[in-house]
Amino acid sequence: MVGLAIFGGMLAASVIGWALRWRHDRGMVAEVVAEDKESSQQGFMVSAVMGLLALLVGFTFSLAIERFDTRRSNVLNEANAIGTTYLRAQLLQEPHRARISKFLSDYTDTRFELATTRPGPAQKPLLETSDRLVVDMWSATVAAFPTIRPYDFSSSFLETMNNLIDMDAARKAARQSHVPAEVFLVLFLYQFITAGVISYVLVGRGSRQTALFLFLLFGISLLLIIDIDRPTSGGITESQEPMRQLQAFIRAQPPGSFDRFGSPAPSRQEPGTAP
Repeated sequence: MVGLAIFGGMLAASVIGWALRWRHDRGMVAEVVAEDKESSQQGFMVSAVMGLLALLVGFTFSLAIERFDTRRSNVLNEANAIGTTYLRAQLLQEPHRARISKFLSDYTDTRFELATTRPGPAQKPLLETSDRLVVDMWSATVAAFPTIRPYDFSSSFLETMNNLIDMDAARKAARQSHVPAEVFLVLFLYQFITAGVISYVLVGRGSRQTALFLFLLFGISLLLIIDIDRPTSGGITESQEPMRQLQAFIRAQPPGSFDRFGSPAPSRQEPGTAP
């Protein structure tokens, strides 16, 4: 729909530009000198308009890319925070270890599903589940803290849990951060004006084909910027591979798998006794 609006607006502006040019040529007095002077002025105007449009597109593209890079780095930072907390949770006593590990596993699954779900009604229960798990993880940490208070490990565990919770807020803020609507509005209007100016200056069948090709390039570049600026509904999204790898690691390494070196050796069976 956005693409249709962009190309429709540029087409309407180009029709207006062609109509104004036809009206101008119809009433113009044929003077070669004046015509050459006017042609050079129009060429300068087109160069200035195109240069400013390129500047606006580049500025908007840099804003969208900056937000995309922030979202992509947040995925890795959150995966590292969850993974570190999961490993340090294995040093807790039971039942705190199993409880917090289960919360972390469920939280990882929820965050991965939330990041790959398009905006809409399906996101609301996932957001509620994510917020509830944050509260549950901190409540479980509060319950486990008396057992680790005497140890230096307590500070590092609280720090990693706090980092995990902070990343929840950071990813929410990054997903709600977009290129300001006013920037897109100015870019749309200027792109339509540019289409009208080019259609007014370029005359002839070949020139009009060139103008249509330029309009296509302008529209594609603007659609690319809009796509990058939409975290989940666009075609270009940040990779969730770090979260996918963390999810696979947690499933492959449940809490009991970390006890294999600390388990007592099995007792030797005496000869002649039943197993």
